[in-house]
Amino acid sequence: MRDRLEHLQAVSESDGTVVEHEQAQALHFSEGDQDDPPQDPCSTNPDLESVFDEAQEARREIQLIRLEVKNLREQNLQIFTEAMCTGTPNTGDSNAIAADIKTRGQEMLAQLRKMDSHAKELEEKYGVNSPVVRIARAQYTSISAGFRDAMVEYNEAEMSHRESCKAYIQRQMEIVGREVTGDHIEEMLEIGQWNIFSENLVSEGKTARSALIRIESRHTELLQLEKRIQSLHEVFMDVAMLAEEHRSMVDRIHTHVQSTEVEVRDVLVKLERAKRHDRSNPLKKMFFWKRSRRWWTLSMSTMKLSVAFRHAHRSHSNIRRSRTSGITILNPVNRFIADSSTVSHPPARRVSSSSGSGSSETVTSFKSHTRERDVPMYEGAISDIIKRSREELRAIVEIHPGLKPTLAIIQAGEDDSLLEINKKMAGKIGLNVIQICLPRQCTEDEVIEEILRLNEDSCVHGVFLHLPQSFLSSAVRNATKPQKDVDGVCDLNIGRAVLGDHREGFTSPVAEAVLELLARQDAPLVGKMALLVGVDGHLKVSLQCLMQNNGMMVQTCEWRSETLQKQVMESDVVVMLETGLKCISPTWLRPGVAVINLGFALVREHTDSWDDGVETDSSVGSLSAALRMQHVVMSSTRWMQAQQYQPWRLRPLKLQPLSPVPSDIEISRSQTPKPIAQLAEEIGLLPEELEAYGTTKAKVHLSLLDRLQHQPDGKYILVAGITPTPLGEGKSTVTIGLVQALSAHLKLNAFACLRQPSQGPTFGVKGGAAGGGYAQVIPMEEFNLHLTGDIHAITAANNLVAAAIDARILHEATQSDKALYNRLVPSVNGVRCFSPIQLSRLQRLGINKSDPHTLTPQEINSFVRLDLDPEKVTWQRVVDTNDRFLRKITVGQANTEKGHVRQTQFDIAVASEIMAILALTDGLADMRARLGRMVIGSSRNGQPITTDDLGVSGALAVLMKDAIKPTLMQTVEGTPVFVHAGPFANIAHGNSSILADKLALKLVGKEGYVVTEAGFGADIGMEKFFNIKCRTSGLRPDVVVLVATVRALKMHGGGPNVTAGVPLPKEYVDENLQLVAEGCSNLKKQIQNAHLFGIPVVVALNVFNTDTQAEIDLVCRIAEDSGALAAVPCNHWSKGGRGSVELAHAVKEAGSRESHFRFLYNLQDPIVEKIRTIAQKIYGAADIELSPEAQAKIDYYNQQGFGALPICMAKTHLSLSHMPEKKGAPTGFVLPIRDVRASIGAGFIYPLVGTMSTMPGLPTRPCFYDIDLDPVTEEIKGLF
Repeated sequence: MRDRLEHLQAVSESDGTVVEHEQAQALHFSEGDQDDPPQDPCSTNPDLESVFDEAQEARREIQLIRLEVKNLREQNLQIFTEAMCTGTPNTGDSNAIAADIKTRGQEMLAQLRKMDSHAKELEEKYGVNSPVVRIARAQYTSISAGFRDAMVEYNEAEMSHRESCKAYIQRQMEIVGREVTGDHIEEMLEIGQWNIFSENLVSEGKTARSALIRIESRHTELLQLEKRIQSLHEVFMDVAMLAEEHRSMVDRIHTHVQSTEVEVRDVLVKLERAKRHDRSNPLKKMFFWKRSRRWWTLSMSTMKLSVAFRHAHRSHSNIRRSRTSGITILNPVNRFIADSSTVSHPPARRVSSSSGSGSSETVTSFKSHTRERDVPMYEGAISDIIKRSREELRAIVEIHPGLKPTLAIIQAGEDDSLLEINKKMAGKIGLNVIQICLPRQCTEDEVIEEILRLNEDSCVHGVFLHLPQSFLSSAVRNATKPQKDVDGVCDLNIGRAVLGDHREGFTSPVAEAVLELLARQDAPLVGKMALLVGVDGHLKVSLQCLMQNNGMMVQTCEWRSETLQKQVMESDVVVMLETGLKCISPTWLRPGVAVINLGFALVREHTDSWDDGVETDSSVGSLSAALRMQHVVMSSTRWMQAQQYQPWRLRPLKLQPLSPVPSDIEISRSQTPKPIAQLAEEIGLLPEELEAYGTTKAKVHLSLLDRLQHQPDGKYILVAGITPTPLGEGKSTVTIGLVQALSAHLKLNAFACLRQPSQGPTFGVKGGAAGGGYAQVIPMEEFNLHLTGDIHAITAANNLVAAAIDARILHEATQSDKALYNRLVPSVNGVRCFSPIQLSRLQRLGINKSDPHTLTPQEINSFVRLDLDPEKVTWQRVVDTNDRFLRKITVGQANTEKGHVRQTQFDIAVASEIMAILALTDGLADMRARLGRMVIGSSRNGQPITTDDLGVSGALAVLMKDAIKPTLMQTVEGTPVFVHAGPFANIAHGNSSILADKLALKLVGKEGYVVTEAGFGADIGMEKFFNIKCRTSGLRPDVVVLVATVRALKMHGGGPNVTAGVPLPKEYVDENLQLVAEGCSNLKKQIQNAHLFGIPVVVALNVFNTDTQAEIDLVCRIAEDSGALAAVPCNHWSKGGRGSVELAHAVKEAGSRESHFRFLYNLQDPIVEKIRTIAQKIYGAADIELSPEAQAKIDYYNQQGFGALPICMAKTHLSLSHMPEKKGAPTGFVLPIRDVRASIGAGFIYPLVGTMSTMPGLPTRPCFYDIDLDPVTEEIKGLF
């Protein structure tokens, strides 16, 4: 193998580097250009902006290539580390990185060709000597050099790795007793056989065999490296051609620099003669003013030429200097402050004063001098800033009509020296201004407290600290959010100013005002010497950076410095603060010097008296105020842009699957999750939309729906399954694996929406629900245990209702109407009034009164007595534990309950109606209304009693206010997951929340995918998803992914029962095509069920290591013959997202087709008919059979007006029928309806089929036998 960049490096070392071209080309002027100073090429030129944008994007790509090269070096090092440990390193990542570098290199070459073409277009438009064209060419050559250097680095990394591999092979050969040379190894590479010089070696012994294995491994690695380099050969050659193109440019640069040096030397000789003649002129004193004017003109000419000479010399030196640095610096003459185009050329005021000798000098002060008119020079600049800011503000208001940007001014004391001018500027633009006056002697903590309050105020877009310098401590300055720091005083904004980055932060408006004024002189700023006198702190840093970025040289000096006079006399610009002119003699000032006083732009500690001969300057204060308002408008624009949909910048976590696959908890702990704030930023969430619970999970605020209300939804994918068996089908695993494949491997925006697992199954028999293997949510311990406390909140809210019910029954039975009324509406401090929820009850009773003293005895009786019938209370207590002995209990047995005993029961917490409401609500207001509509029982006269009647619904909303926010987590590959709600599908509707789905659909964007899961089999979870969840949400799914396994199909085909913890019978381990074919009857039925709703189906076959290829092929063929668009084997459990890439492609293809979604039944159908439709079409029943109790309940619900609610069947999940032992696809059975209940708050009727229980029990050996805690490491053991 040879070095592919040998020729490229030779070209680079021949006649100079492309960096030289940038610096010299920027100084190459035609003869016509020599007479006038260079003009600002950056003044609102869209072509130049386009050039800079292209250059910035290209530099970013080069940085990414360099980062990939760094990753390649680290991966190559890791390969050697693995080789030393195992002898079998994983080289896949190196190949992947090289492929990325190739892709980026090709894209970079295309971008360079585009930049070259753009530069040629600009030449035709502006001419070859235009500053715009020179800058475009400079950017092109600079970026070409950077790209070339990046590719050189890549080549060096691969060559270094190649040499390391050769040395490693030599060492291993020494171990087996054979010495080889580098030529031998090259021969091995040419022939392609690793053992050409190791034949006849004795390979006995563990050490020798290990060495030979490692030699073979290194040989394989070298061959792969050769292929990687070969694949980039074309890119290398293109880079070499780029370098060759620059050879002629460098030759021209040498010629121009030499010519410039000669001309400058001639001018300097003539200038020295002119000076000598001027000094010897006998009429010098008589014609002083003319002399002064000649000095001004001559000094400008000298400045122009001397600057040109300095830059020519500097460029010439750089041409002879290092060509390997790879650093490209834009010529300072082309670097101007942001928005400099807003100010027109201002005239300068010249103030003359006489010295003792009678001579006078010219001092330039930016104040009130005019040339042809009486308008101050800076007013044009202010007018332009105001005009543009008003236009930008008008555009903002068109998008957000209710938005009015606000500037908050914090001041200490009553010094309004700057306040009025800022208010005036804000009024001209149309901004709001709020003034916060703190005491003059306020503390630092008081100032910071006020700043922090403004930081959180979304109506405030800028904060101006109108404070003396002594107040602006580091803590105060950095308390302001950088995006609201319109004065650029926080460290982050100052750092951005140092780097010249004005895209996100703000620079001091005072510093910008100084540069705006200086930029209006007739001479360029490049090469001028500026002196800052008495300026310190953040303002000094900002001024220095802005001036240096504009090509100026900057010195600083204190007022008492001994070198003050010398520094002033050497300066072209003097910027001073406080007592400047009082300490500077006019005789120190050179002709044409510009003097700017910042005294009126800042809050002063004290007032000084100025010399009578010099007027102070307010132009900087006015201009800085206008720029400050411009910053407020910019801040509001950035805020508005941040509110828009943000493209994803997801960086997946790398996965390195092991074989055999470790336990779920070991995999979870082996992967370090991204900080949740980082993940949120990557998917376009704003910081204020996140409520962190530790570092790996966070609640997401519902305000996101308002912010992205106009954003189109992505594709909506439902994962369902065949009828489940104890062997498990892995719907959660498929859901996560599919999302990992879409996001991490196909680079599509994808979100998983999962239900929160119940503690009952986690400690019972099923275990956790975080997925499994290399397709799971991490950290799995936090996912499976408590999470963010939503289920605990539901338990607390549910049991509060239960406690209120029994307490109300007791109090009504033991108190008179008057006593009840006095306690329900007490007198507090002599005032008696109804609470809002009591007023609502009065209105429902038809009592339109608000004064408690005006109710009649009959109205009081109706108000205070719910008259709940203890035998008709339907509300149960809940607990999130499988506890069979709570299925029926007796309450009220203590003596204090005075004999009010009744029978009741516990349900599992996820069966609570409050859980169903959480999953079906679309916001806080809707949840509050649903909680109030929950029916808890009936009165003795048959009227339904709600939680609003009980007076507890407001408290329930308070308990649920945080639970309504979905929880953000991530998969093992770093892709986003929403975890929210967790109702069981056999006793509730069994789907994750509508809110989680809606948030995810907005975040993924139009081309993204949201994958949500329905509980248990498609006959239960999918049917309820369509008929209940989709009716409520208004969302329409695009694809159904139906999950199946060979093992589960065998059980549906007649395979024997299995028991947890007992080895599987041979039918599930050995190939048995007959069982698989017969079990596919269940798969066919579930595909038909999905087609009833008009949705295309993709079958995901979850592969286990006991499955044979013949069994897999059989299932896929039957699925496709039954109407599935595709049937795909999936290996995500063992391979992560890479194992579900084929499934992801199938889902993408199915999602591109048009679906014809429809509901199974009409809501206006009678309750009995809706139940019958589900039983016959979904389950395959012949008919239904209603018990007398069920029929009575149906009649009652029809009477109460609940007949138009959808149906939520509560039946066993282990069979399509009501009989768990009936597998496959049974038909002809009669479905018995034992009871019918109503969840009015959730919004559905739920019939109870057969002996369905709402409280599971624990098995003989629950999961908790294996779960423990390490007291030293605090790690959880045994969780799965």
